[in-house]
Amino acid sequence: MTTTAHDPAAASALAPELLLRIHDLMVKTRVLEERLITMYKQGDGYFWIGGPGEEAFNVVLGLLTHKGRGPAYDYLHLHYRSAGTLLALGANPVDFLRQMKNIASDPFSGGRNFAGHSVIPEWNVVPITSPIEVQYSIAPGTALAQKRSGGKGITIVQGGDAGTAEGDFATCLVWSSRRGQELPVLMIVTNNHFGISTPFEGQHGETYIADRGKAFGMRTEVIDGNDPENVYAALSRAMDYVRTEKKPFLMEAMVSRLYGHSSASGANYNAGEADCLTRFEAKLQARGLITAEACEQLRAKYTQELLEASKRVREELPPEPETIWNHIFADTDHVGDAARGAAKSEGDR
Repeated sequence: MTTTAHDPAAASALAPELLLRIHDLMVKTRVLEERLITMYKQGDGYFWIGGPGEEAFNVVLGLLTHKGRGPAYDYLHLHYRSAGTLLALGANPVDFLRQMKNIASDPFSGGRNFAGHSVIPEWNVVPITSPIEVQYSIAPGTALAQKRSGGKGITIVQGGDAGTAEGDFATCLVWSSRRGQELPVLMIVTNNHFGISTPFEGQHGETYIADRGKAFGMRTEVIDGNDPENVYAALSRAMDYVRTEKKPFLMEAMVSRLYGHSSASGANYNAGEADCLTRFEAKLQARGLITAEACEQLRAKYTQELLEASKRVREELPPEPETIWNHIFADTDHVGDAARGAAKSEGDR
């Protein structure tokens, strides 16, 4: 069943403090993306890709994720537009500048990867990859481990609308929905209506991408991803279902693309797109929760902080040649060590 219903009662139940927290993180995320674009255009990075326009959805996703390490916590298989989710989890925005600059202090890859390709093992954030949508093939693996181990941890996998044409998306649909062997996977498609240069119209036969889940017996929902209150209510329902029923859920969130696909197609502002941040600020101001002046001051504060941070990052050093194999192979042979430990225990009996 695909639903598109808005739940005003659930949305209005959010506390003012939470609404202001969401707004703060949305502003921080937007300013971070703008700083990264500026760094790229100034030659302080080789490539930019990000998610300006998707902050309303991504920030709320991060706030609702059960953060931790191991199968008892949520696994996140994200894509390169997920800065808002990671900032909501508690990531340091300066680390994104370090990866953009490809310097040794980049905690995600030691200066070896594209911008927006984060990994945080202690929070179950699986390495974000460049190949399109492969995260959908990987997600059933962590979900299977979670189902076997029990607990409330779920696997969350997110990608864009154009990438759903890849076979990896179909793989996730199949492997997470096998009758009697369903997996606790929340599949998310953030639909900004474009591939790198091809519009959604003419590329899809279905009305909604979420409709594909019907053939696999999945619960599905299409939501307005530009409304953080609506997103909070919808994600809360979906996560509760996946945690409780241990079954998959396919959600499609309609979002905006404010700055083009990436620097490959031009990181320029798209004036015709709906801006989730300005819309949310208008709501908060109308409710008397914040003033226009306070919104401007908050943006100015984060803009200045990240400007100063970019100056510091500019002086930090690139990786040394001998570190070329760092962040490539696992430091610990978890599988081999476990097998050797089991064999030793058996031999000691």
